[in-house]
Amino acid sequence: MTTSDRIDEARQVGLKALNPSSKQLEHGLELHNEFIVLDSYGFSPTSVPDPVVLAKAIDAGAWPNELRDLTEEMSMTRHLTDPIGLQSYKQAWQASGVNCVFQNAGQEGNRIERIIKRHARFTHVTDQLSDFVCRAAFPADIKRAKQQGRRCLYFSANGVPVPQRWDTVSEELGFIRVFYQLGCRMMHLTYNRWNMIGVGCGEDSSGGLSDMGREVVQEMNRVGVIVDIAHSSLQTCMDAAQVSAKPIVASHSSCWSLREHCRAKTDAVIRSIVETGGYVGICCIPSFLGGNGDITALLDHIDYMVKNFGADHVAIGTDAGYQIRDYDDQSTKAQSQKFRTAFSSLWPKNSFTPEYQQDWQKKSLAWTNWPLFTVGLVQRGHSDEDIGKIIGGNVMRVAQAVLPERPSFAY
Repeated sequence: MTTSDRIDEARQVGLKALNPSSKQLEHGLELHNEFIVLDSYGFSPTSVPDPVVLAKAIDAGAWPNELRDLTEEMSMTRHLTDPIGLQSYKQAWQASGVNCVFQNAGQEGNRIERIIKRHARFTHVTDQLSDFVCRAAFPADIKRAKQQGRRCLYFSANGVPVPQRWDTVSEELGFIRVFYQLGCRMMHLTYNRWNMIGVGCGEDSSGGLSDMGREVVQEMNRVGVIVDIAHSSLQTCMDAAQVSAKPIVASHSSCWSLREHCRAKTDAVIRSIVETGGYVGICCIPSFLGGNGDITALLDHIDYMVKNFGADHVAIGTDAGYQIRDYDDQSTKAQSQKFRTAFSSLWPKNSFTPEYQQDWQKKSLAWTNWPLFTVGLVQRGHSDEDIGKIIGGNVMRVAQAVLPERPSFAY
């Protein structure tokens, strides 16, 4: 099945779930084209790795960590050198109508040498494809890219980079500024598990932000990096909101009141985020959404946010992307090795329940169906102004609010 076929199939599934009138569909698509559309946390299109390259690496004696690294690098960059992949990459972007992705550009954890690799790879992508997709350093760059008909990436990291030498607090905080200078504009305080900053959402613990974590939040405020609590425990979220002098966000989450899940946020946590001026990005993961686990469930969570907390405090952070599979070599089977579950991926039991992972449900939430998310908001009766905020305006506002008035330096 080609990219065009897959995009069309997902679009038909989404339309069937929504069943909009022709007027609703037309108006929704107009708004999607008019406003800045900003995925508050997601993935620009990626590629399946080349199995031939992997097989050669295995034959050469590559270690498991090398194979994981090679696999990830190919997923992020393979389409740069393959005409089929490049065409599919552009098709997916165009179908989505997304102007900017708050790009996952830093691997889960706190080790600097791991976090920096995705930054390098996506910088490489934007260097190679600058006429089509660029790296945005500031909100003005996102506006400029839309005016120029280009797409852009706004970098995020799934952890706060720290040297972990634990000599001084200042030394541990220093790489927050370095990564800001590399273009990183948002960081997870935790990723599921407990670290030196705080407790993650996957832990069976009522603990929250550590003393070190409080220093981290304050430094992120000073430097100009958005505090992201999407993968943090409820108490860590509350603590971060109390400490932060600038808006904080749960960039890709859901509402606990609609679906109890470790990655969801309770009303109390959402209220604490709102009081900082931040937002909750509603994700496209069926297990997190509950309900029908489809596009209507996504809209239910958005409706809940708007009704209870206002349209100024909700976004869409898909936590999804489009995987390019059009390569001719996909029938080739490479050798594979089974690995133990990564520490960061030790989810609580039943986090991804089968009844919410059916293929038709995932297709309605496909990243290329982004225009239908806007159509659905029209269908649910949201005003044009509120829709503009939800699909991008709120992220732009927070991105601008967190930036410093002047560059910061070590002190």
